[in-house]
Amino acid sequence: MEYKERSYRSRFSDNGRRWFCVRFLESDLWIGVDNGSYHTSMEQEAYTALVELRRSMDAYLISDPSYKSALVPYDAGVEAPSILKYMSRVSHKTGIGPMSAVAGAVALYMADYIMERFTAAEVIVENGGDIYATVREDMDIAVFAGGSPLSERVGLHIPSSAFPLGICTSSGTVGPSLSLGCADAVMIVCRDVLLADSYATAMANRIRTTDDLKPVIDYIRTVPDILGALAVKDDRMAVCGQFELRLFRNLF
Repeated sequence: MEYKERSYRSRFSDNGRRWFCVRFLESDLWIGVDNGSYHTSMEQEAYTALVELRRSMDAYLISDPSYKSALVPYDAGVEAPSILKYMSRVSHKTGIGPMSAVAGAVALYMADYIMERFTAAEVIVENGGDIYATVREDMDIAVFAGGSPLSERVGLHIPSSAFPLGICTSSGTVGPSLSLGCADAVMIVCRDVLLADSYATAMANRIRTTDDLKPVIDYIRTVPDILGALAVKDDRMAVCGQFELRLFRNLF
């Protein structure tokens, strides 16, 4: 399947960036940094940082299995790593379980590590379709929506002045992540990538048919943290927020 092969990663523009992949357990990160910041040790050091992060998270989840299975807001214990406590705080805002923010949380952690360790000017971390980006140019982000005829044909134009941002997508028809809905894709843009990740799941949970698109987008308009959204179900879509809709009919 195209999703599993992650061929959508080829859509990212080089534009003076160096790209590399870092994998450990289920984490599969596609990381881009500006050429001026890239260092030969970056890939190995990023891998070591990811291993340490995942081991600390997984050790806690073994001791508190209810955290991992929770579908409603859930507080991490005092001994939990700070990343899991952050995910818990986000869950109380979005109304679903804290693991809904895990991909965004890992992306942010790795981006922060690279920016601090290597003083990188630009960093993009993509983790299973969830993106944290701090860049100095405009970006067009196409939404991957599985078998929908709109997949990779529609997206959002995000100006450079808006970054850093989290741009996250959830689906009930694509990928292994749990979704209680049937949306082909819901893309959410927030300042906080963890909120974007969790809200994407929460909103995708609400979409089962095309009739659900409008009420979900109407609700999203009431959430101040969400700067932009694009929802796709079958051959229909709904969009809201401050970013321009882009059509990519002849791009791929």
